[in-house]
Amino acid sequence: MTLTVYNTLTRRQEAFETLEPNQVRMYCCGITVYDYCHLGHARTCIVWDVVRRYLQWRGYQVQYIQNFTDIDDKILNRARQEGTSMEDVSERFIKAYFEDMERLNVGQADAYPRATHTLDGIKRLVYELEQKGFAYPAEGDVYYSVRHFNDYGKLSGRKLEDLQAGASGRVEDPEAAKKKDPFDFALWKAAKEGEPAWESPWGAGRPGWHIECSAMVREKLGETIDIHVGGSDLIFPHHENEIAQSEAVTGKPLANYWLHNGMVKVGGEKMSKSLGNFTTIRDLLDKPTDSMAVRLFILQAHYRKPVDFTDEALEAATNGWHTLKEGLLFGYQYGHKLGWESPLNKEGNVEENEFIIRFREAVDEDFNFAGGLAVLFDLAKNLRKEGNLLVHQGKTETDPEELLQQWHSLIELAGVLGFVAQPEIENNDVVNGISDREIETLIQQRSEARKAKNWAESDRIRDELKAQGVTLIDKPGNVTTWHRD
Repeated sequence: MTLTVYNTLTRRQEAFETLEPNQVRMYCCGITVYDYCHLGHARTCIVWDVVRRYLQWRGYQVQYIQNFTDIDDKILNRARQEGTSMEDVSERFIKAYFEDMERLNVGQADAYPRATHTLDGIKRLVYELEQKGFAYPAEGDVYYSVRHFNDYGKLSGRKLEDLQAGASGRVEDPEAAKKKDPFDFALWKAAKEGEPAWESPWGAGRPGWHIECSAMVREKLGETIDIHVGGSDLIFPHHENEIAQSEAVTGKPLANYWLHNGMVKVGGEKMSKSLGNFTTIRDLLDKPTDSMAVRLFILQAHYRKPVDFTDEALEAATNGWHTLKEGLLFGYQYGHKLGWESPLNKEGNVEENEFIIRFREAVDEDFNFAGGLAVLFDLAKNLRKEGNLLVHQGKTETDPEELLQQWHSLIELAGVLGFVAQPEIENNDVVNGISDREIETLIQQRSEARKAKNWAESDRIRDELKAQGVTLIDKPGNVTTWHRD
């Protein structure tokens, strides 16, 4: 089976081949750290986290780099509003980023380069562009000459004659008069009063946005990498400009595969603060919303398609997560009843089986995680059904060893997608508000109360367990079984 990916650069799905056998060099355009992360950031970070996980599961060694943009007009504006510094704003929101991502179970990248830590590499790249005739100085600024790069527009498919002047700027460009051509963009910006600046061959100043990523990719991963990823809003101008900068200097492809995730809408509208539909990750999770339901909501759609965040969609994802969670907890709840020697030990190699094969076949088609999720739901629903049979009939339809294999398969595949449902353990009992041992003790007390015809006490214990999510089933012969709701 061959992994294929949709390459934005070629506009087609291609077999995935690495520069070096079983090695993947992967770069993700990360966060501009001037505010708390929102749902759009959550989608980007979760999608590429799972792509990295899947590649590792498929046997690749992945070097995954994600940057922080810590020099930016938005950061400076926030610092002015707060009366603080660019460094203070950046550090605060970098710290918040890691807190939010930990709650979403997003694994950490291998490195997080920052623009302020890459200044030597940035200045070197600007100098090389100038020497090769792709850049020119203008009153302390340095601009990239777009028309000198013949392949400009190859990623986005845009042509210069179709673009409006100034479309390549991230914000409104007050320095247009300095440019030789309105399409040119800043590589280095001259120092402004009250703003941080660094010395350079062109005078004191700071880098432009686009040059930062070109320099960080080169410094951390080399001149050509396997995969460059980010949100689809970055295709133009950011990624287009990265290609122009890097390839003009090296003469080599910056990346062999360009992958982009779709945007998040809220109630059918673009998410923005002005519309009042801007939702941060921490506000959502503090409601509280289960972080695994957020992850499920994001992975249920193909990564390249837009997703619409609504209360109904989140409720559906929450219900779906409950189903997966039941399956993931199956072995902890029922393993001892099935005679598993070590039901709480989920480690070990999972043998190749129909579920593993189906999952791989689905996801190998351009990271179709939604197709992979269908396999997880099949496993979880079957385990839930078998658990109910065990509770109500005392036996399962499926052989216990086969159920063990299914459970291990579910746990492994859920781990690939970043889903975890690990119960707390106390004296080998599952603690879910109340431990198995405590439940058995209360059932014994209730049995004694029933023998003494103390029905009030019997009902009190039943109600107490019900309130903690435990249902009792009385059977002939004064036998009582139970299950968690």
